Amino acid sequence: MKVLNPLINMDMPDIDVIKANGFYYMVSTTMFFTPGAPILRSNDLKNWEIVSYIFDKIEDNDIYQLKNGKNAYGACQWATSLAYRNGLFYATFVCNDMKKTYIYYTDDIEKSFWQRVELEGIYHDMSFLFWEDRAYLVYGNGDIHITELQDDLKGIKEGGLNKLLFSTPKDGIMLRCEGCRAYVKDGYMYFCFIEWPKEGEGNSRRREVCYRGKSLDGPFERKVIFDDDMGYRNCGIAQGVLIDAGDKWYSMLFQDHGAVGRIPYLLPMDWQEDWPVIEAPVEFEIDMTEVKTAPIVISDSFNHSENKLPLQFQWNHNPIDDAWSFTERPGYLRLKNAQVCDGLMTARNTLTEKTITPKSVYTVEGDFSNMIDGDYAGIAAFMGEYGQIGITKENGQLILFKAFKNGIKERIPVSDIAGFNEESVTLRIVFDFENEDKAYFYYSVDGESFVEVGEPLQMHYTLDLFVGYRIGIFSYATKNIGGMADFRNLVVS
Repeated sequence: MKVLNPLINMDMPDIDVIKANGFYYMVSTTMFFTPGAPILRSNDLKNWEIVSYIFDKIEDNDIYQLKNGKNAYGACQWATSLAYRNGLFYATFVCNDMKKTYIYYTDDIEKSFWQRVELEGIYHDMSFLFWEDRAYLVYGNGDIHITELQDDLKGIKEGGLNKLLFSTPKDGIMLRCEGCRAYVKDGYMYFCFIEWPKEGEGNSRRREVCYRGKSLDGPFERKVIFDDDMGYRNCGIAQGVLIDAGDKWYSMLFQDHGAVGRIPYLLPMDWQEDWPVIEAPVEFEIDMTEVKTAPIVISDSFNHSENKLPLQFQWNHNPIDDAWSFTERPGYLRLKNAQVCDGLMTARNTLTEKTITPKSVYTVEGDFSNMIDGDYAGIAAFMGEYGQIGITKENGQLILFKAFKNGIKERIPVSDIAGFNEESVTLRIVFDFENEDKAYFYYSVDGESFVEVGEPLQMHYTLDLFVGYRIGIFSYATKNIGGMADFRNLVVS
């Protein structure tokens, strides 16, 4: 079976991988999107599909209801660590907006919405470590700490080990070691991290660093085990996992890849003198039988017999559950405006799906006949520096609009559009990540001939949201609740 890098051409950061029940399972960061913390499954390390989510909602408070100026952008679920121990699956992650760390657990990793316990405080970028029949969390940024867990992993052990494990270099380093992944092999414990030297130091890019030791009292040795951009803009590939595949080992690390987000690479590795050594081929062979999986990004008719999202979709923050439906108007996704907001970033019930590099096209048909004054509905290139195309209603008149974060860019009264039918307008966004990260916006009155609207959006990956661009399907009210929009036939190409 041939593997071609990058492995997955979409935003899939902060990965952890375990093996259980004859499968590989992976978790990734989706932050403030809900449901959150997707679990993906693979037979062969090449093909992955989403099978469950760890949580439905973190909390249902002002932060996640986008009320009173609060939100979880750039926060919520970060860098989850997975473990399988004594018949249970565990996942732990930090939620910065809640200033808590959560440990989730289940006996069925492929069933969504696990049970959880809460730890006060932030155990930054932690990893489970199992050493000499005891369980720990190893965490930190630069100063790496360890704290002991209860035997059942459902809390911190009272009177257990809790100390600074070691400190990583500061001089010449922009980002000190973080993103821990801990392993035990042949009498050593290994701690793998991302590190980023300052400009002018080394290759001045993200790299993978490993520490090893035979005792929690030290000493710990240090080695840079991977420092490569595989030809992409000096963006180092780092932070991820070592995978024991039986007779072979592999590493999965991710790379900052512009506006699409942070994308994973699968790399062969070996052990030399008890150190992991990672290779950097664009393509290579794995001696496994390939098993195809469901796609991570899909087209969808929105013709569903129950109000249950396909696993490929997530909401921006918590949805208002009774304000969306597949069944109220069969064949359509209905979005009802049930909370007044001031724009896209404070709107509830925006449905999102990942984009794909190098280019991906998203097209959807909308019925805007049930909008009221002050409503906006359509699709968005969703990120901190977003772009929208859709329909708004002002003084009883419909207007086709295009907007960026800094305001309305185009306004076209529908009376000026020949053949316009408010019950059937097709909208399209083309994401072009291979040509300077541009997004292009279109509409069609017949679903076949498309008209480009204005200049493209210059996309940027920004840390306010800390996620790659997504398609967003939205409908929101800026004046009064009660309006709605219907969508059908989302096509991804």
